[in-house]
Order: sequence, then structure tokens, then C-alpha cells
Amino acid sequence: MTAGTLEQFEAARPRLFSLAYRMLGEAAEAEDVVQEAYLRWAKSEPVDTPPAWLTRVATNLCLNRLTSARARRERYAGPWLPEPVVTGPGPLETAEQRDSLRFGVLVLLERLTPPERAAFVLRESFEYSHREIAGILGVSEANARQLYRRAREHVGEPRKRFEASAEDHRKVIERFIAAALNGDLAALEQMLTEDVVSWSDGGGKVTAGRRPITGRDKVLRLLAGLGRHPRAAGAEFAVEVVNGEPALLVFESGGLTAVMLPELRDGKVTALRTVLNPDKLAYAAAQLAQRDAHAP
Repeated sequence: MTAGTLEQFEAARPRLFSLAYRMLGEAAEAEDVVQEAYLRWAKSEPVDTPPAWLTRVATNLCLNRLTSARARRERYAGPWLPEPVVTGPGPLETAEQRDSLRFGVLVLLERLTPPERAAFVLRESFEYSHREIAGILGVSEANARQLYRRAREHVGEPRKRFEASAEDHRKVIERFIAAALNGDLAALEQMLTEDVVSWSDGGGKVTAGRRPITGRDKVLRLLAGLGRHPRAAGAEFAVEVVNGEPALLVFESGGLTAVMLPELRDGKVTALRTVLNPDKLAYAAAQLAQRDAHAP
């Protein structure tokens, strides 16, 4: 591989990770896809359009992994949630890509078949034409359109689902955190929709609910119990931008132990998704450690 071709790949690396993460919902798996794409790139003959070639290779690698991942997730202990990623300025959080990065949308993408998910991600996040998507997936243009249409029917309109600004979202989360830790049930009740649902992903590694908790009263009791839990007294809390939105991070003994991502509707919390599985927190923890190491 020449210096020029290596430079071409490195220029494409952030975009490839962004694509693979949206396809898989797992950052570590996305990194593996990027590495495998690099190995194939290093062995390939020169190509006329490197970005298109790399996108096709990465997409097909993701499709292969999704096929086995679907069976694995069906056997998962409790609710399966995506792997959270700490975001900021850069390819994961540009305005045109933000909607498909949000945690709630990644959860919805789990409803799709692998080809539908590929068509949706390529179209929504990267603005590929149906003809380009057809070339990447090796299907007809009509089939590519149908895949995207079916995906949109399952996912709905993400832009209509997430209307709160980042600042409004942050304010709600900060009030939400304070109320939960202080046991202010009246304030919490005002911030939850009547049909709020809470999911916890422990992956069988830590204690977590195996079923979603549905309804304001039940979620309220859950939050009240968390605030009184003995471990809460020694924990530290922070608000970070995760998957393009503010989220609550919990640290115990200096280590990241939970990421809670509230979803808002009309200024109230309509869903709570909490990742507790330590394997799924490793990537975000490494991101934070790297950021702290480079802080002035």
C-alpha cells in the first residue's frame, strides 16, 4: 500500500465507522468492520472511486455480521440496547446525520431486516441515491426503493419524534436527575408521560430488569428506589452528550457503571433506556479516558 492509498483510507475511516456503528449498534463491532475493510483495501488493486468501494465493502461486512447478530440478540439476557457512544463535533454528530444516530432511532432500526437497515442508513445518514444504494447492495433500483420504503414504514419519521432542542433536553435531564436523587416524587411525576417505558440492559452481567417497566406509576417507583439505594450515596453523576443527546452517566469508584438516555416527547420523558452491561460501557469509558488524558 502506498502512502497515497493509506491517506485515502484514513480520510474515509471516520465515515466508515459512522456507517458501521449505525448498521450494527455496537461500537466495538464497528471498529472491527473498519479494520477488516482496511485489510481488504490493502490487498486490493487500485480502484477508480475509493469512497464508493470502501462503502460497499463496509456495508456488506455489516450485513454479514447482522445476520449472526440477530440470532445472538434473540438469546440475549433481558432487553438488548445499543452500545452508547460519547459524541461531540465530528462525523458522528453532523446535522444531516444526527437523527439516525439518536439512541431511540437505533433501537427502532432493530426492527428492520439487514438489507432494510442498510438502505435506511445509507439514505438517511449519508444521502445516497436509490441507484447508488442498489449498486452497493447488489439489487435493482426498484428493489432498493422498496427496501427503503419498508424501513421508513417501520421506523416512522425520526425528525418528528425528536423535537426538543439540545438545551431543552439538557435542562429536562438535569431537573430529572436532581428530582430522582432527592426523591422528589412530585417533580418526577410532572416530568414523566403517562405511558413512559423504562428498559434496562444488564446483559446478564449485572442486576437489571429482564422486562420493560411500563407506566408512570411503576417507573416512578423505580426511580424513587434508585434514589434511596445505598450505592447512590457513593456514586458520582455527570451529563454528557451521548449519541447526539444529553444523557446521565453514573460513576462508581471512578468507573463508568451506567448510561441513562431519556427520550422526550413534548418536553416530558416518554422513555428511559439504561445501559448497565459493563461490556457495552467499555467503549464510552475509553472515550472519556482518552478525552481526559488530552485535556489541557
